[in-house]
Amino acid sequence: MHPRDRTINEGPEYVVQTTDFLIVFLYNVKRKLLKEETMPEKYTEISKAIVDGEDVMAANLVKEALAEGLPPLDILNQGVVAGITKTGELWKANEYFLPDVILSADAFKAAMIPLEPKLKEGAQGKKAHKFVIGVVQGDMHNLGKSLVMALLQSAGFEVIDLGIDVPKEKFIAAVREYKPAILGLGAYMSTTMLEMKDVVAELKKQGLRDGLKVMVGGVPTSQEFADEVGADAWGKDAMVSVEKALKMVGGKNG
Repeated sequence: MHPRDRTINEGPEYVVQTTDFLIVFLYNVKRKLLKEETMPEKYTEISKAIVDGEDVMAANLVKEALAEGLPPLDILNQGVVAGITKTGELWKANEYFLPDVILSADAFKAAMIPLEPKLKEGAQGKKAHKFVIGVVQGDMHNLGKSLVMALLQSAGFEVIDLGIDVPKEKFIAAVREYKPAILGLGAYMSTTMLEMKDVVAELKKQGLRDGLKVMVGGVPTSQEFADEVGADAWGKDAMVSVEKALKMVGGKNG
């Protein structure tokens, strides 16, 4: 029987039932659409706060996202990583300058403060490989390291950040203390990249090189330079760094 004929034959009761069904159906569709629209909007707000260098806002937005029950890993990938990636693109396009980059990096760090504990909670019971990372002595650039860190955390690594302008002795002490699977050395100026060679040589001298993988990265570096200083890998960019890091620990974390 055609639905129209049922309406005629069964009278007002059928119309009411059908109307009720349509109302419920449309209500559920609306809820789904609203959810799909609001969830990405929060991530967009986090990303924008990081791009704009609004550290307090970025941290507060992450807290709000967590309070709303959004998945920490999605907040990281779609909000925080997206923001710092956009900053990198603006930097490469000469639309952002060093002060802009510094502000964005600070906003990234602020956003990670409430997020990191939640990411660690989600990784409980899993054995995460440790990755110690830092920018060598004399170098104050932070953007590249921040992006690598975010992607490493997204991939399940436990990241220990030594910061910028890190002396050789601090790298050695961190390797002794944390016993990482990988040590990441960053340099963003040709005048500081040779510090990496000194760090790798000191690791060997101190008997800490066996079992430790060393990755170097940064604008002036290359595969040839990585080979020259005795590193195990060269991180051409953030994505390549994470791919190589995963490969060095057997392709998985946790």
